[in-house]
Amino acid sequence: MPENRTSKSSNSRSHDRKILRTTPVIDHSDRMQTKSSLNRTVTKLNRTQPWLRWWLLSWAFGRTVRFVHTAGVRFEYLSEERALLHLPNRKPVQNHIGSVHAAAIALLAETASGAVLGMNVPDDRVPLLKSMQVEYLKRAKGDLRAEASLDSATRARILREEKGEAVVAVRVTDESGEQPVQCRMLWAWVSKQRRQPA
Repeated sequence: MPENRTSKSSNSRSHDRKILRTTPVIDHSDRMQTKSSLNRTVTKLNRTQPWLRWWLLSWAFGRTVRFVHTAGVRFEYLSEERALLHLPNRKPVQNHIGSVHAAAIALLAETASGAVLGMNVPDDRVPLLKSMQVEYLKRAKGDLRAEASLDSATRARILREEKGEAVVAVRVTDESGEQPVQCRMLWAWVSKQRRQPA
């Protein structure tokens, strides 16, 4: 009796379809959960034009942290590795000699370091400023910029450890390119869920 090749071929295709249907789908949700809400927001904003992107991020950040809005701190760049922020020298943030007030300079450095940290801290943890040291070296001239950065080892540790702390490098410069201050920002991250006493 001749072999029924059509039937075998049809059965083979049917079997392949069953395998495809039963093959488990790889779930990448765990990877997505490591992204903070700030990180996800920046990822969405990256689809827009740069001028609009940083305006929207500055506006959204200012709505969450009101003092940032009041001072007029603006984002110029933000990623998991680096943050660059700008503070115009305007009357609301000036001191008695017309330069940016010491408290506003500290705010700028704190915001830059906190933003880059916030890009890396998952949503099940909270970033908290533990210690701020600001040494004022000279009078600031004009507008200010703060650049904060996180190295890859620290970023990996933030994802790995539920609780920890790290110094976030931040450099503040004025219009002349000089550093009117030296800063040391020690940040911590802790779990949002409080452990019940035994």
